[in-house]
Amino acid sequence: MSAPPGPAFNEVIHSPVRLRICGLLRRMSELEFALIRDTLGLNDANLSKNLRVLAEAGFVTVRKESSPVRADARRLTWVALTAEGRSALEDHLAALARIAEGSPDVAG
Repeated sequence: MSAPPGPAFNEVIHSPVRLRICGLLRRMSELEFALIRDTLGLNDANLSKNLRVLAEAGFVTVRKESSPVRADARRLTWVALTAEGRSALEDHLAALARIAEGSPDVAG
């Protein structure tokens, strides 16, 4: 039986934009793309690129649906942390706390 994983520094999450995205998603079930973009002051391309990296790592899901208030074909994009992403974020935040405390034993 192996021990549960402890604090682990995560290079994918640690990017400032991706860390801020994950931080926003941390307490929510999902958020709409435009809300994330506007809250973080990003442009569409920068947010899309960083969401793609997080999705390829298995840390977020991205789903599209028709807007109930729009007459055109534009769809809303919803973003959520996966269980794996939530766990990786919590481990990363714990690792950052250990680093800030001066602990040398952070996996990464």
